[in-house]
Amino acid sequence: MISKTYFNYSPNFNPIKRRAAEIKFLIFHYTGMKKESDAIKKLTNFKSKVSCHYFIKRKGETLVMVPDLYIAWHAGKSKWKNYKSLNQYSIGIEISNPGHNFSYTKFSKKQIQSLIKLSKILIKIYKIKPKNILGHSDIAPERKKDPGEKFPWRELAKQRIGLWHSISSKKLIKNRGIKLGKISKNIFLNNLYKIGYKIKKSEKFKNQKFNSFIVKAFQRRFRKELINGKIDAECLIISNNLVKKFK
Repeated sequence: MISKTYFNYSPNFNPIKRRAAEIKFLIFHYTGMKKESDAIKKLTNFKSKVSCHYFIKRKGETLVMVPDLYIAWHAGKSKWKNYKSLNQYSIGIEISNPGHNFSYTKFSKKQIQSLIKLSKILIKIYKIKPKNILGHSDIAPERKKDPGEKFPWRELAKQRIGLWHSISSKKLIKNRGIKLGKISKNIFLNNLYKIGYKIKKSEKFKNQKFNSFIVKAFQRRFRKELINGKIDAECLIISNNLVKKFK
């Protein structure tokens, strides 16, 4: 059991238990609300129809809201690789943070320490692969930005919690902002598809708009220094590197 763990159950979950083998993903969220207490109230109010399995407070305390083997309502409409509606296959962890609409802040050290401890336990119990540890914006890029560019994905990857690329900072900066031709852009989008993002490949404007959300989601996670939805050489070399890791 994680230190400083408390129970604050939510009524918002599917009543039928799933098998442990069905749990394949960890999904990280931020709460996106001004007050931590309001976020807890929302996640435990049956009228809200949202919940999570675990809630990590600002000072690092962890709340259990839905037991692991029940499906919590945290991911909503979502896709990753061949999976749809990831609630069924995942454990959702909410981290208290006001988010982009309310003065988005850094996650506290205590929060990240608690998240690392909790994630390692869940990874061991359910044999969750690093490539299946995702953010809400990865699986629902047109709707969500969380956990956002201030979430320490690189540091977590060093603990085998999620994946990160292995390209030097010097090479990244050198390629930042360099424009690409159509062929190179298509290679990048194809890389995102291989990684798991649900790219729409037609030339229709609405699909181009949808894909721009996915590019931003990719940048928030893997290139947080510049989040503009534009595909450049830096994005391409990062995606080339990650494709091998997400196989």
